Order: sequence, then structure tokens, then C-alpha cells
Amino acid sequence: MAYSTILKPSDYFNTKLWNGNSSTQAITGVGFQPDFVWGKQRTGTESHQLLDVLRGANNILTSNTDAAALADSNILNSFDSDGYTLGNQNQLNDTGYTYVGWNWKAGTTSGITTNGSSNITPSGYSFNATSKFSVIKWSGSGVDGAYLPHGLGVAPSVAIIKKTSASEEWVVYHIGLQSNQAYLRLNNNAAKVTSSGIWYSYTPDATNIRLSNDTWVNASGSDYVGYFFSNTSGYQKHGLYNGNGNATKPAFIYTGFKPAFVMLKVTSVADSWNMYDNRRLGYNGTGSRLKADSNVAEDTGSAYQTCNFYSNGFSPQGNDLTSNQSGTPYIYMAFAETPFVANSGDSVPTTAR
Repeated sequence: MAYSTILKPSDYFNTKLWNGNSSTQAITGVGFQPDFVWGKQRTGTESHQLLDVLRGANNILTSNTDAAALADSNILNSFDSDGYTLGNQNQLNDTGYTYVGWNWKAGTTSGITTNGSSNITPSGYSFNATSKFSVIKWSGSGVDGAYLPHGLGVAPSVAIIKKTSASEEWVVYHIGLQSNQAYLRLNNNAAKVTSSGIWYSYTPDATNIRLSNDTWVNASGSDYVGYFFSNTSGYQKHGLYNGNGNATKPAFIYTGFKPAFVMLKVTSVADSWNMYDNRRLGYNGTGSRLKADSNVAEDTGSAYQTCNFYSNGFSPQGNDLTSNQSGTPYIYMAFAETPFVANSGDSVPTTAR
């Protein structure tokens, strides 16, 4: 059993839905001031909008492009104590369109752990020692094999890094790639690449992630942001599964919690990053998904792949390349709605599988 000390995962991750109004509006009910917001227009083709407190509410990245950060004061105006306030721009607030926002809490902005090897000093950081999530901002050193502190206190299982000062690929480290030379790119659907040119052939440890001097992650004088996550019992799980090709009884992935959010991607060939959550239609047979690498509107209808959420894991439906082709490897990121077993030993399942 995956025992959890986080009895209320929504204290650290939450999904919000809203309708656009082409004016300003406050999105409340998140439950905390978010430090990282990932928003998307569901019923239209506006790009994904990624914002964090370190770069400020008016500084936008788009996961489906390699574009530099865009300053725009009318997309998201402020991070608030229970959510955020939107401006009047189409990206997140156009009349007649629906939207989703995925929200993470970090919050600690002093006392990051470093050691003698940490030779990139973050220009800003916010981390959460309980939920094992951090946002780190830095200026590249140009040192090949540089050490960057991540603040998690344990080795990260996922790192998502973007150069913000110029156009450059999003690069993703994921424990499920099973190699300290492998990476994926969030802004496209390409298969994994294995090369020593990003992570310096070094596995992240409890203090640092190691970076080459590649322009994607550590060019001298360039600005970067990184989002770091680590497996946390009962709250977040990142790993690898193989599809079984069985549409009647598809692969089941045990997480130790009922998921609130799942993102998955095939690693051996090209196909999209597929995103599901427990607020939109798109789970347990309803047929809806978004794609992190594309600005397309939300897929709807039974013809599209869905993802079933259970009290202790998830099951990507169907039997094709998207999520469950026989013998094909997939990586995933999952965050909890409810832990399956609390630290007291009390079970809190709904529908187990």
C-alpha cells in the first residue's frame, strides 16, 4: 500500500474550470495561492499558457511552442490568495469559450539546500518540501556539467526546463525514460532522444540536477525556468508502463491514489502528450483530452481515447498508439485527488481495481 502523509492533495494541486467573459474575472476556489499555473482554452485553439510566481503574472510561456517568454499584462493579472485574476485576453478569458487551469503550490522562498558542487545560483526559487515540487529560475553559467540546486530534498523524478529569454525547445527529464542521457521535448510529439548533451550523463541527486552547457538548459547569460517534481507517496507518481493492446481490459497503472490529473506520452515513437483530469469530461468513459504539445481544442466524443480513474490508479482506454499499444512504453505524470491509504492506516478507496 502507498501510505500518505498528505491527506488533502488539493492543498498542493487543484484543477479549476471557468467560462470566459472578455473582461477581468477572479478565479477562486483553488484553495491556495498557486505558484505555477498551466491554463488552456478548451473549446478553441489558443495556445497553452504557463505562468509562475518567479517570472510574474504577466510573463507567459506556451508549452506547444518553443517561443521565448511573452510579456502581456492582460492575460493573467495577478496570483491571489485563493487563485488568480484574469485579464481580458482571448488566451484565458474570451466570451463563449471554456477554460481549464491546473494549479500547483510551492511557497518556500528562502533556505534552499546547496552544497559545494552547486555552481549555478538560482536567481529565484519557490519549493515545497512536503509535496516535493519546486520552481527554479536561473541565468545560465555556460559551464559544461554545471550543478543546479532544485530544492526538493530528494532526487527529482521529473524536470521540465525552458529557456525564457529566447526561442528554444522545452526539455524534459523523466525517471521513466530509465536513462540519465534521455530526454523528451514538451513542445512537440517526438520520441525520446538519448544524448549526453543535456544532463551531462548524470542522474539527479537530492540536492542538484546537472546540466550541460547546451543552449536549451545552460547557455551563458541566458535565462531559464525549471519545474521539478519528485514521487511522493499518496500524492504524485511519475513512472513507466507498457501498453497491453487489449481494448477490453487495458493496462492498469497503480499509483496509490485516485488521480486528479494524468499526463502521459509514448516514448519510442512520435505521438502527443495527452492530458486528463477529474474536472473535465475525459475520464471514465466520457471521451475528452487536451494535448500539451498542441493548441488544438479539447477532443470530445467516444471516438477519442479516454482515461479511467480508480481509487488506486488509472487505466488508459483503447488499444492504439495514443496510450495502450501492445508492448509500447509510455511515461506518465499523475497527481492525486484522494490517497488510497492514509498514514493512520485507514483506507479511503472509492472504486479500486
